[in-house]
Amino acid sequence: MKKLLIIALMMTAGLTTSLNAADAASKPDPAAVKRWQDMRFGMFIHWGPVSLTEKEIGWSRGAPTPIEKYDSLYKEFNPTKFNADEWVSIAKTAGMKYMVLTTKHHDGFCLWDTKFTDYNIMHSPFKRDVVKELAAACKKQGMAFGAYYSVTDWYDLNWPVTSPHGKVKREKSDMDAYEKYLQNQIAELITNYGPLLTIWNDVPAMYDKARGTATINLVRKLQPDIIINNRTGAGGDYDTPEQTIGGFKMDRPWESCMTVSAHNHWAWGGAADGVKSLAACLQMLINCAGGDGNMLLNVGPAPAGEIAAEQAGRLKEMGAWLGKYGETIYGTRGGPYKPGKHVVSTRKDKMVYLHLLSWPDGPIKLPALPAKIVKSTVLTGGEAELRQSEDEITISIPVANRNSIDTIVALELDKPALDIAPISIQKEAPAQAKKSKK
Repeated sequence: MKKLLIIALMMTAGLTTSLNAADAASKPDPAAVKRWQDMRFGMFIHWGPVSLTEKEIGWSRGAPTPIEKYDSLYKEFNPTKFNADEWVSIAKTAGMKYMVLTTKHHDGFCLWDTKFTDYNIMHSPFKRDVVKELAAACKKQGMAFGAYYSVTDWYDLNWPVTSPHGKVKREKSDMDAYEKYLQNQIAELITNYGPLLTIWNDVPAMYDKARGTATINLVRKLQPDIIINNRTGAGGDYDTPEQTIGGFKMDRPWESCMTVSAHNHWAWGGAADGVKSLAACLQMLINCAGGDGNMLLNVGPAPAGEIAAEQAGRLKEMGAWLGKYGETIYGTRGGPYKPGKHVVSTRKDKMVYLHLLSWPDGPIKLPALPAKIVKSTVLTGGEAELRQSEDEITISIPVANRNSIDTIVALELDKPALDIAPISIQKEAPAQAKKSKK
C-alpha cells in the first residue's frame, strides 16, 4: 500500500524534477545485480514500423528515409504474425534468461499504450500493446523482462535536435518539459508492465548528469530491485559496450550488446541480411562470460512480426550447445585467467572451466594456479594430458578430440576458484609471434 501511495503521488505531481537531482543516485540491490550476472545471456529486440523499410531504426530517419515518410510508417504497420509467446519460446530455446525490448528508440515511436503521446502502437492498424503482451508472455514462461528506452528523441519537439542523426538543431526546445515526459513514460513502463529486470537507457547526448541522476532515483524509488544501465546521462549500475566484447573486469558489471545479423543490423535488415556463424555467436558469449560480463544478443523481427527462421535457427543451435555446456556459462564469474588469444576461462565454486577456442602450434601453456588441481575432465569429449609444474600448466589434446568451436576442460581445485586473483596469460613466444605475422 505504501508503494502504491508513493507512485500515485509521483504521477499526480507529473513526475517533475522535484525528485532532487542533486541527491546522489541510490545504489543498486546487490542481490539483483548478482541475479542478472548469473543469467549471462539475454535477447535484445530492435523493432517497430521502421522494419517496413529494412533500414536501421532511428538512424535512417531523414536519411535515407525522408522524415515525413518515416514518421508515417506507423500508419502501415500491422504485424499480424506477432506472437509474444513465440518470441519468448525462441529466447528460451536459445538458452537466454532475459529479454530487453526497444519500447521507444530515438525515432520516438512507442510500442505500448502510453498516455503521453499519440505516436504509439495503439494508433497503428495493429492496435495492440506489444509491451503488455511481451511482458505477460515473459511472466508466464519465467523469462525476465527489461525495457529499452532511448533518452534521445528526434521526434519530440522539446528535444533540442532532430534527424538526420541528431545533427539538426531545433530553433525552439524545452528540456524541462521533455524531462517530465521521459519520467512519466519510464514510470508507466515500470508500474504498468513491471516488475522489470532493467531500464536500458540509450544515447543521453545533451541529457546532463543532474537529469540522469533524477532518472536513476525515479527508477529506484518505483522498483528498488531494478537495475539500470550506464546510458542515463549520469552513469548507472552496469556498462554496455556495443558491437565489441568488453575487457576483463570484475569490479564493475557489464554487458556487451551484439547482433546476430551478419551485417550487424539492429532492426530488420531484409531477407538477405544473413546471420553470423554458430562459432562466432558462441565465441562472443564465451568471451563475454570469460571477461565477467553478460551478452545481450539482438534480433530484428520482420515487419509481419515474426523472428526470421534463419535467426531463430541460429539461436536454437546456441541453445543446444548451452544445454550441454551451460554449467560453464551460467552462474559463473570470469577468470581466473584473463581472456587470451587461445584460452578463455570461467569459474564457480571449486571449478575452473578452460574454453580452448583455438590452438597454437604446440600444447596450450598457462601460468600455474595457486591451487592443487584435483581432477581434470574434457567436457567436450576425449581426454587431455595435463601437466602442472610450479610455474605452468601444459595441456595437450589430440587433434581428433579438439572441438572446432570450443574445447572445454574442467578443472576441479582444492580451494574456491574465486579466491584466486586474476591471472594474465603469458604472451606467445617470439618465434610463434613472428610466424603469425607472415
